[in-house]
Amino acid sequence: MFNLGDTTTAPKGALIKDSSEASFMVDVIDASNEVPVIVDFWAPWCGPCKALGPALEAAVTAAGGKVRMVKINVDENQMIAGQLRVQSIPTVYAFWQGKPVDAFQGALPASEIKKFLDRVIALGGDGGLAEAIEAAEQMLAEGAAVDAAETFAAILGEEPENAAAYGGLIRSHLALGNLDQAEVFLAGAPAAIAKVKEIEATRAQIELAKQAANAGPEQELRAAVEADPGNHQARFDLATALLASGKTEEAVDALLEIFHRDREWNEGAAKTQLFTIFDALPAKDPIVLKGRRKLSSMIFV
Repeated sequence: MFNLGDTTTAPKGALIKDSSEASFMVDVIDASNEVPVIVDFWAPWCGPCKALGPALEAAVTAAGGKVRMVKINVDENQMIAGQLRVQSIPTVYAFWQGKPVDAFQGALPASEIKKFLDRVIALGGDGGLAEAIEAAEQMLAEGAAVDAAETFAAILGEEPENAAAYGGLIRSHLALGNLDQAEVFLAGAPAAIAKVKEIEATRAQIELAKQAANAGPEQELRAAVEADPGNHQARFDLATALLASGKTEEAVDALLEIFHRDREWNEGAAKTQLFTIFDALPAKDPIVLKGRRKLSSMIFV
């Protein structure tokens, strides 16, 4: 299902179609070997069908190709309806790998339709998106930020609200030095994922990147701290310079030292900066685990 060269959403005609007994095998049985297919058994005289049909179509369209829909008029296709024991309409069957796997009868509210489709979609997996995200992350780790950005963008073409891919796209632009573009993407994050951890992490990373752009000379700041260990501003600026040069653990240690000496300095700036760094890194990063442990031991002394 996943195709890095195709970032368009499948057209409605490819997702929703009328079918018959003659084409049922191709439209439903064969097609369900690639992606789950739901079959809506309806009739023109059925009032509840007129309510359910458009709601199903809207939900299938919103799923963006993860499920397809086939409509069967029972008046014109009584044999297939009989084989599936359709006793009242509307009746909806879900097919996966050529077999019926779920069903319901009667009109349902939109929330229940979504739950039904979510169950059906889960049967088909994610179409290779997880593997594609893993590959893009590997590219980014190896310094191929352009390739990573293109891959993350392709994934978002298939699933616009994929938080891992959206965060990866932002991080790719940060790696390329495109801070302004990274901020544009962050500001434009879909509302549904704007507050999830993958996006919040990039928010922290952008803030640190801005600070790094104004970082002072590391050696001069080291000298200033050695000359006056109580110069908290110099130590704080040194932490910023260390971050800019990729020395994250040293930066965390410098900030912890400030907090140890004066936790209220500059309205708790050291603690705030520590949390920004922790938010920017993976939760299980050894630097985060060690830093949080040290900070907690100081707070609860």
